[in-house]
Amino acid sequence: MRKKAALHNLGCKVNAYETEAMQELLEDSGYEIVPFHEKADIYIINTCTVTNMADRKSRQMLHRARKMNPDAIVAACGCYVQEKPEEVADCVDIVIGNNRKKEIVHILEEYEKGREGIRKDLVDIGHTREYEDLHLSRTAEHTRAYIKVQDGCNQFCSYCIIPYARGRVRSRSMESVREEVETLARNGYQEVVLTGIHLSSYGIDTGTDLLSLIRTVHEVAGIKRIRLGSLEPRIITEEFAEAIAGLPKMCPHFHLSLQSGCTETLKRMNRRYTAEEYYEKCELLRKYFRNPALTTDVIVGFPGETEEEFKASRDFIDKVDFYETHVFKYSRREGTKAAAMPDQVPEEEKTRRSNILLDLSRKKQAAYEQRLLGTTQEVLIEEEIRRNGEIYQVGHTREYVKIGIRTEEKLANRLVQIEIENPFQIIH
Repeated sequence: MRKKAALHNLGCKVNAYETEAMQELLEDSGYEIVPFHEKADIYIINTCTVTNMADRKSRQMLHRARKMNPDAIVAACGCYVQEKPEEVADCVDIVIGNNRKKEIVHILEEYEKGREGIRKDLVDIGHTREYEDLHLSRTAEHTRAYIKVQDGCNQFCSYCIIPYARGRVRSRSMESVREEVETLARNGYQEVVLTGIHLSSYGIDTGTDLLSLIRTVHEVAGIKRIRLGSLEPRIITEEFAEAIAGLPKMCPHFHLSLQSGCTETLKRMNRRYTAEEYYEKCELLRKYFRNPALTTDVIVGFPGETEEEFKASRDFIDKVDFYETHVFKYSRREGTKAAAMPDQVPEEEKTRRSNILLDLSRKKQAAYEQRLLGTTQEVLIEEEIRRNGEIYQVGHTREYVKIGIRTEEKLANRLVQIEIENPFQIIH
């Protein structure tokens, strides 16, 4: 009788990729994968530690797994347990840090031989130079595949715990990436998203760069679209923007991490660029791409952020005119420089500022989408939904706007030209 395994992912697209890769390893070894809410013999939770809330959710899911089947093996993987393995000792059997997920099957088999105490498989993540080469041949999304190409970060922004949990920059070989993209293309995937912990640093440890990787992926037959995960603004040079604009498969959808629109706040964050320099990067993308969708992340309530600094940040975000702004309230992470900074902002003030930026983001999103009315857009259809009693085929434009067409014709994984005649075709 096959053992049942259930997996749950918390956190970023890199974590999601790693969770799917572990699932594929388990399936290939004969395990039956079941939904996380069902009774299983093994529960695997890939944890996150980017905020205090992520820590809390990670602990909650581990405790939930233990309650669902007290006799099951509960394995905690990833960033939270890499940083704080002692905090999960009361509810897990196995702790698997970063750079050890590829060994999930072996670790489970070894544990089952003895089942004594907690097994900890952790490496000194701050000193390893090895890229953990996981692979996917299929993914939960049936048309789009996220591909991890890089791990680690050397930036040490003053608020961020991730360099301590993920280690230094480690890049995947272009040959390995190309091989995976070719496999996915053969399996019917038409769109790939290149992602990493600090994607812009791809290749600094191996003597190559992100542009070379993009060009390599662009050569793969069957792939029709390429997207990029979160980018640092400094990678957007005239040469880079012009080069990627000349690649027909490149989608005009760019997530440029901002964090604050105030230069003084950016200095305290150790972000290494000014607001003005960031704006120049956005204008470069708009020079080479027609109406690109620019999205970003912003932190409110960073230590020392005065009302004047917040207003400068808000005005800057208004000026850049993002399609979407993802707003986060500053989360104090012990072990980072920002945690010890004076003038910590009260929680209620963070909430007030967050609400202001969220309201601005909604207005900007609506304005961007309004400009799509009356245009014809290429949409990669992903799923069928029912809306107001009608059947819609739904997918994303090259700018990653979700669009629906009212038809019962099965169009999944097809590129369709859709005229956007009314706002109801834009799906949220």
